[in-house]
Amino acid sequence: MIRSWVEGGVGRIHIDDAEHRNVLSLDHSRAIAAAVAAFRPDADHVGADHVSADDVGAIVLTAADPVFCSGGVLDDLIEPKAPLIEVYAAFDALRSAPVVTLAVVTGAAIGAGVNLPLACDIVIAGESARFDPRFLDVGVHPGGGHLFLLQQGVGRQGAAALSLCGDALTGPEAERAGLAWRCVPDDEALPLAMTLATRAAGRDRELMRRAKATLAAQPLTHQEAFDLELEAQQWSMDRPGFKDHVRALRDRLQQRKQGGR
Repeated sequence: MIRSWVEGGVGRIHIDDAEHRNVLSLDHSRAIAAAVAAFRPDADHVGADHVSADDVGAIVLTAADPVFCSGGVLDDLIEPKAPLIEVYAAFDALRSAPVVTLAVVTGAAIGAGVNLPLACDIVIAGESARFDPRFLDVGVHPGGGHLFLLQQGVGRQGAAALSLCGDALTGPEAERAGLAWRCVPDDEALPLAMTLATRAAGRDRELMRRAKATLAAQPLTHQEAFDLELEAQQWSMDRPGFKDHVRALRDRLQQRKQGGR
């Protein structure tokens, strides 16, 4: 079961199937994708508590303990229920979401379950987290952009160790390797993610979406990145209200300086 709701400007998506170790079934993948789509600013949808998708400035993905996600359904590999590309609906939706996405990983993320945090912008790991790809153990090639995203996080050597040699990372190891942004005690993981998500949701939505789109355009050559950022920065400075916003910020800073004297 996939539950979704809006909490203080943050779209929450929760995998709530602990009985089946939060398996990433076709139905679950589709449901996660649908939840992300409902939170998009262009969605014709009103979410929980009558909050429109326009009010969602970040998305936080969580799962019921004790396993974050045990990966795909083995029976579906034997008798597929849909074309392979449809299994990747959740990964693609999270990766392409226009708002910042955060995954809170406590317990094990196994196989395709690793793709869920990989597809998010930020991973907050609990100390109980374990990232264990295992694709080759099942006799299947990694999919869903796994190798590309993994290499972005931990580099080529790390991706080789995890995907080809069967290595796995604990939460603290994932933080050191770059697969997770922070590793904290399990009970602090969701509050930290919500703090970051709420901060993102409180910022100018249009500006945040443009900045994330620029970030998602990487990797580029230095000149391509320079030109892309220059265009986006000029756009932000040409928006109505920009100068008033900067003036207000300048005045607040001056007041702080005067108050500190």
